Amino acid sequence: MADEAEKKISGGAAGKPGVPRGTLVLAGVAAVAIAAVVYGIIAVGGKETATGNCAVTEAGLAPLRAAATGDVAGLTVNKLVKPATEISFDGADGQRKTLADFKGKTVLLNLWATWCLPCRAEMPALDQLQAKLGGANFEVVAVNIDTARLEKRQAFLDEAGVKSLAFYADPKAGVFQTLRQAGKVVGLPTTLLIDSRGCELGVMSGPAEWASEDALRLIRAATALKPAT
Repeated sequence: MADEAEKKISGGAAGKPGVPRGTLVLAGVAAVAIAAVVYGIIAVGGKETATGNCAVTEAGLAPLRAAATGDVAGLTVNKLVKPATEISFDGADGQRKTLADFKGKTVLLNLWATWCLPCRAEMPALDQLQAKLGGANFEVVAVNIDTARLEKRQAFLDEAGVKSLAFYADPKAGVFQTLRQAGKVVGLPTTLLIDSRGCELGVMSGPAEWASEDALRLIRAATALKPAT
């Protein structure tokens, strides 16, 4: 995996005077109380691993964790399911897209570039995955982040025989920067699994055999995931 996107993608405590001891004690008590409340929200009532729109129980996530094996063992299923980081990129029609445009679909969001050899290697498998499972309930959203020599993008896709993937791109690489700042990306390729509510389920750093039976099982588990009730 590329260690980093190409160079054009740039990237009161105790002991301090003047803080009354009583203030520190009260602050500590408040912190413990807040932590207890947060734990209660997350853990009580079926051991939910998130709240609000992204609420899901640990039992609900179990099939997904079990499916992250073999060819897709590199996917780290999140311990805390929360809304995916807000990003935007261009669609094939040139119109700006956000993850909200895919609500109702499970999304496999893949960041790639033509200069990233592992990205190029896994692209045909991503195309096959889209051909096999893509539809009303699932889409592979492969976002190209090349910032120069943009003609190479479509030339590579044609050469690789990619036919099922829709074309998405961000020639300013803002998607990469945003996700890197959120701690989701350290290099390419990076793939995020996002459920139909727009909640991030897991992240994979590096390539995978996305057309394998293991990958199909993983995606089916993700699309079948039941939110907490």
